[in-house]
Amino acid sequence: MMSNAIPQNFSPDMIDPKRYVQDDIPQTKKQRDALLAAIATYIDKHQLNPPISQEDLIAHSTEISKITGLAEKYRKFIAVLINNEFWRASFSVIPYNRRLLLLPKCLRDHTRCPADVDELGLICKHCHSCIIDELQTVAEKLGYVVLVAEGSPVVISLIESGKIDGVLGVSCVSVLEEVFPLMNIAAIPGLAIPLLRDGCIDTHLDFDWVWDAIHLTSNNRADVIDLTGLRNKVESWFTPGELNKVLGKGTSQTEQIAYHWLNKTGKRWRPFLTAGVFEALQSPSDDESIEINLRRIAVATECFHKASLVHDDIEDDDSLRYGEKTLHEEYGIPIALNVGDLLLGEGYRLITQCQVSAKQKARMLTVAALGHRDLCLGQGAELYWLRHPEPLSPEKVLEIFAHKTAPAFHVALHLGAIFAGASEKPFYNALTQYCQSLGIAYQIRDDLHDFLGNDDPADLEALRPSLLLALAYQQATGNDKELLELTWRRSPQIKGRLRETTEIITRLNIEFAAAELLESYKNHAISSLSKLNDENLKILLRRVLAKIFA
Repeated sequence: MMSNAIPQNFSPDMIDPKRYVQDDIPQTKKQRDALLAAIATYIDKHQLNPPISQEDLIAHSTEISKITGLAEKYRKFIAVLINNEFWRASFSVIPYNRRLLLLPKCLRDHTRCPADVDELGLICKHCHSCIIDELQTVAEKLGYVVLVAEGSPVVISLIESGKIDGVLGVSCVSVLEEVFPLMNIAAIPGLAIPLLRDGCIDTHLDFDWVWDAIHLTSNNRADVIDLTGLRNKVESWFTPGELNKVLGKGTSQTEQIAYHWLNKTGKRWRPFLTAGVFEALQSPSDDESIEINLRRIAVATECFHKASLVHDDIEDDDSLRYGEKTLHEEYGIPIALNVGDLLLGEGYRLITQCQVSAKQKARMLTVAALGHRDLCLGQGAELYWLRHPEPLSPEKVLEIFAHKTAPAFHVALHLGAIFAGASEKPFYNALTQYCQSLGIAYQIRDDLHDFLGNDDPADLEALRPSLLLALAYQQATGNDKELLELTWRRSPQIKGRLRETTEIITRLNIEFAAAELLESYKNHAISSLSKLNDENLKILLRRVLAKIFA
């Protein structure tokens, strides 16, 4: 069953607008990820191999700047990323226990950190107040040597000792410029993750870049799972012909409407997650019965999801879905309600038809039923608010988010894991935390898109519990707060003043704050994976997270 609690370490209070990205680093995550992809394409196209001279590195940095249209001020940052791509393949084959992870002390929360410092660096007390604890715990569990210290002498001395074959370093660009040329001379493979802001306190970084680098290996089956191929295979299960094989050929009009709705396009993240978890935990098999049972479970997760969309569209009075009329707009509310209910029944029927043990089947049905219940509670909280609109705290909005979206991910992942035979309680606890953070992050992203992704302020007229509005109301004062309260209460007095509301949100920099919180929950989802012992599943879910938020 899903927990009602919001992850304790991540709350709106942790958003720090002062943690800006410095001027000589691309400002947005999207820009940095696009630059990383462009560099990988460039190196692959030109078939470049390490080591590389400083002169050549500068030349390639200049060329990448021209290709991407980035200004000269980003050249040092680009050079670090180019050096990473040169060494990525070599670094991936180094065993974890022959790697060094070097972290800077400035990543800690200097106001609360109880750690001691000796001649080698910071001695983490694992107080959970910063990401040093998380990164060190994960890396040491894999076998890394971990140091929380600054400067090249420590790195060079360990390299000279012969105990380290590769270095993963996190630091400011200026320090990385000093250290990694020395590693090139020694032909020591290394990856560098630049801090997004120089300074001695409260710096930050692209957490997922570090996470990916820590787990980078060429010897992991999850690392070679073809996610695009898996996605295409799952999509093929929802063609009319393939659905008939799983559900049977619907003869009634109700069945035909339901199956056609199930066939309609969509992201298919839930059945994709079900299939992905199973493939990560199980070795490939030619057993056709396994394939058909996996299809049944995957289609069941999509039945549950599509049923919830039918009901949500009615409750929200939405007229379009997938660019077409919603089911109730096309057939009327009574038929749409009935079709949604049929899809729920079909999902449970498919689970009962799976050829698994009675214990597995009972667990699957329990997971599906509890997920259904949690989803209804989340939607119910929103519907109640619509009847009695009032300002909500950011924490309350996030709680609604957790109930509305996380249960579907929870059901999808757990059904795949149960079918694969996973049984350990800590394993499922980790999946639950991952799903909860993933679901909240998913809703925050949708909130950002829906609230600020359209220039038409009339979108506010269909206002639902919004994190952006909650954050703005929490920070606003005076007349701004009064207007935001009227907006929350959907007062007739906001008519003609909706653009003022969006201007307040912009002026208070709320979009940035919400984006920071989105990254926090994505990072929390990532960190929850450290509790999984199965590296195949851990890396797969990390890659899936990246694709969902690409």
